Amino acid sequence: MTQKLLETLFFRVFDNPILARRHDGAVLETGAKRLAFTTDSYVVDPLFFPGGDIGELAVYGTVNDLAVCGAEPRWISAGFIIEEGLPMEVLARVAASMRRAADRAGVSIVTGDTKVVPRGRGDGIFINTAGVGIVPEGVEIDPAGARPGDVVIINGPIADHGIAIMALREGLDFETPVVSDTAPLHTLAAAVLQTCPTTRVLRDPTRGGVASALNEIARASSVGIVLDETSVPVRDAVRGACEILGFDPLYVANEGKLIVIAPGDAAGKIVERMRELPEGRESCAIGMVTSEHPGTVVMRTLIGGTRIVDMMSGEQLPRIC
Repeated sequence: MTQKLLETLFFRVFDNPILARRHDGAVLETGAKRLAFTTDSYVVDPLFFPGGDIGELAVYGTVNDLAVCGAEPRWISAGFIIEEGLPMEVLARVAASMRRAADRAGVSIVTGDTKVVPRGRGDGIFINTAGVGIVPEGVEIDPAGARPGDVVIINGPIADHGIAIMALREGLDFETPVVSDTAPLHTLAAAVLQTCPTTRVLRDPTRGGVASALNEIARASSVGIVLDETSVPVRDAVRGACEILGFDPLYVANEGKLIVIAPGDAAGKIVERMRELPEGRESCAIGMVTSEHPGTVVMRTLIGGTRIVDMMSGEQLPRIC
């Protein structure tokens, strides 16, 4: 429904060549330099969860949207919509978390805004961010750039973030705790581009998960994508939680995952380089781009069959980012 809203309203009303690229941010020409510009809003509930919190999530999410545009993140704005009655210690904890995350990512929070809404109308705190980064010369990341023969790579197990939050809400206990994968991806993305300057597409599969991100890429590029179920990494605890809750890990949100689509002859070097970095130690190839069934993602299953991996219908996990 969100995708339909974008297609039928916002993309139509605000139509322009930059927006039409449908990137995670806008890449803008400014004389000799190119800037990437992005914005996002964070409404996660609960505010604090295993592996992160709304403040850290807001910074890293903004950094990652810039990184998958091929940019070096530099500056962030932060707008706070605060519900009347929010304890000051909670607000201070969120702000301190944002500062630590910004320091880790090498960005500065340079401007912002605060608004207070009446009790019962704000759910604690909402955070809106915008981010600006610089796109190095020669970097050309295009959401419609996937080509037959390319390989699909991801930097580790999927669905950790969404399941960490849902498990907390539902009071599920696991022998191995499920922790959000929230992390900045700019260093990993930069390493990929240094290894393979002709990398086609970078994407962070947040809301809607890997399935939705790959469907968007397949449709924009007019190609097919084939995933190998045996290669898609999912932690045992996450897989078990998905079975209990009735979710498909492919559609569950991630906050520290990077999808890379690059020429097949460079895939081995890219995976090797990604595994040298903390955020990419579990990187692996999970599929291929094909000229068959353009606009469609399919999965080769464990039992040797094939199923279509369509866009998510409805909303499995509300309020997770």
